[in-house]
Amino acid sequence: MKRWLPSPPLSLALFAVWLLLNQSLDAATLLSAALLAMAVPLLTKGLRPATVRMRKPWVALRLAGRAVADMLESALFVARRLLTRRNSRIASRFINVPLDLRDPNGLAVLAMIMCLTPGTAWGEIAFDSSTLLIHVFDVDDEAAFIAMIKQRYEHPLMEIFES
Repeated sequence: MKRWLPSPPLSLALFAVWLLLNQSLDAATLLSAALLAMAVPLLTKGLRPATVRMRKPWVALRLAGRAVADMLESALFVARRLLTRRNSRIASRFINVPLDLRDPNGLAVLAMIMCLTPGTAWGEIAFDSSTLLIHVFDVDDEAAFIAMIKQRYEHPLMEIFES
């Protein structure tokens, strides 16, 4: 079974999305949905990171809550800065955050958190996974920003994926 359906949740999602996009339940649509649901996970199997081994689900829930709260706080911060500062007084820059995290799934989650947070428009993880380069909308203290990323996000991700 695992050989033909390496990711049943992905297959189910693809099947459902195909039916919704086509808005039809005729035989041809069902057949093409089934073929896509089987073929896409097989063809993309090598593109997915290593199998997830989440070790501390409570830490993951706390991290998710923290990330959502930080995203809301950041959205308010960015809005306030846009409305109250002139462009010349906004200190946007690229910051290199040195990483200790090495798990590919943890790195992917860290990059997603960073890119979804308002005020961080772009991010890139180095090929050797040693640094995260991130563009920050407005930051006064680069060292404090790096320490915050490591403490709030990297350390919990290391607990979840590496301990």
